[in-house]
Amino acid sequence: MLDIPRRVRVHVDALLAPQIDMGVCDADERDTPVGKPTAMSAPHLPKVAGIDSSVPGPAHTAASTAASLPGVPAAPAPPGALIQDRLAGWVSDLTTLHELIERLVRTSTLDDALAELLRAGSALVGARRGMVVLEPADGLGPATTVGLGLAHADLGHIETVPRSATSYGRILDGLPDPGAHPDLLGEAELDPRHREVAARLGYAASYALPLSPEDTGDGASAGAATTGPLAAGRLGAVVWLYDEPAEPVERQRHLIGLYVRYATEHLARLVELRRARVQVATVAEELLPSRLPRVPGVQLAARHRSHPRGGGDWYDALPLPEGALGLAVGSVSGSGPSALAAMGRLRASLRAYAVMEGEDPVAVLSDLELLLRLTEPARTATALFAYAEPGLRKIVLAGAGHTPPLIIGEQRTEFVETSLSAPLGMLSCWEAPSEELSPAPGETVLLYTDGLLRRTGEPMDRAFARLHAAAASVPKADRPDPGAVADHILRTMLPEGLDAPVEGEDVVLLAARFE
Repeated sequence: MLDIPRRVRVHVDALLAPQIDMGVCDADERDTPVGKPTAMSAPHLPKVAGIDSSVPGPAHTAASTAASLPGVPAAPAPPGALIQDRLAGWVSDLTTLHELIERLVRTSTLDDALAELLRAGSALVGARRGMVVLEPADGLGPATTVGLGLAHADLGHIETVPRSATSYGRILDGLPDPGAHPDLLGEAELDPRHREVAARLGYAASYALPLSPEDTGDGASAGAATTGPLAAGRLGAVVWLYDEPAEPVERQRHLIGLYVRYATEHLARLVELRRARVQVATVAEELLPSRLPRVPGVQLAARHRSHPRGGGDWYDALPLPEGALGLAVGSVSGSGPSALAAMGRLRASLRAYAVMEGEDPVAVLSDLELLLRLTEPARTATALFAYAEPGLRKIVLAGAGHTPPLIIGEQRTEFVETSLSAPLGMLSCWEAPSEELSPAPGETVLLYTDGLLRRTGEPMDRAFARLHAAAASVPKADRPDPGAVADHILRTMLPEGLDAPVEGEDVVLLAARFE
């Protein structure tokens, strides 16, 4: 039994009802013999997928076989053979549609879904190349163009054609368009630029459909209330290109219409997800320093990447009185908008405490812990604050459940021994001794969050060893630049880059090189 999703069943049931009303059941009752005919169990060749009430008689019946022999009279078709072929065609179509929709549902990113839409549609309509233009009608984006069998330069050539002269352009502008152009070069009214581009790229026909809940070319309405990007109208348009004059037959149009209707809803969900992630990333960036301060005697560089849903890792660098510098990194438990808001409040509070009593990092973290416990008792956080005097090359720091800093220099690469302490919000009263260190000229002090270690997927002891090895292998030419040091460590620790999605793990690096 086919495992067909509920949404597909609804479309197919709606399709089968009119087929039955057209007389299929009556034909069954009229043609059913008293005994079981042997022709009913005769093997049949596989059919091409197609849901069509007017499927012609199969070519392998006795009638067609006899007709192909001169002088032999044609025999009547076996009773029920037409109905059996129709049912076989419907089952084949449902199987094909089910497999293509399953592949589409497995896509989790917008780019993958658009590529899968083009591949599946190409197989259904029999075209080798295609292009999908995503352009939500509400104007909120994202806007993109993806091609199948078309290079980036080919897409550029197509975009030089006046928008009103192309099928996808008329669809996006809400203008009427037949969708199918079986012979583009033979159309007398074809725009000269369009004719030139079609001849250069070697396509002679096109078939376009809107990515819209209203109509997908199969003559049926989506019949469901739309929300999100689809509420404003069309999401975009998709067009397939034929190398020779051609157009899809009625069965192909119906199948591609059903598929595109479902694909449009899936794309709308991914568009909404993309928009939410962009908004979260924008908020996260706004909550962090827009630029690092310039303080004599020290060079700063930072690298940061939030989880797509929004994480609570943060960093800060602020100038303090008498040429001092405050450096901080931290992580708030949880993810999403609530974690972002908590991170913003915690960072703002730490800046205030650092200005008032920054020379005592223990007092700064004690005040921060008290604030967190009183205002958000259900949340915990880790933090590290360092009070640096670049002129004296002196750093006093304290950490609350945070990973130890790393000193990178010509003569040494080692972790700073900090006292073990609990994260903020876990004890009734937090306090831990501070540590003091003196970096040598040219050494870089690296502060980071544990997301850098967790993204490796290794146990923490191996991740720490991997971080130490990455820092020790920084090329000599990169050591004078703290940004180059941070980039080398990231490339070594995370070969797939910061864009590789890892559930719930942010990455923060803050590098300070002392002159």
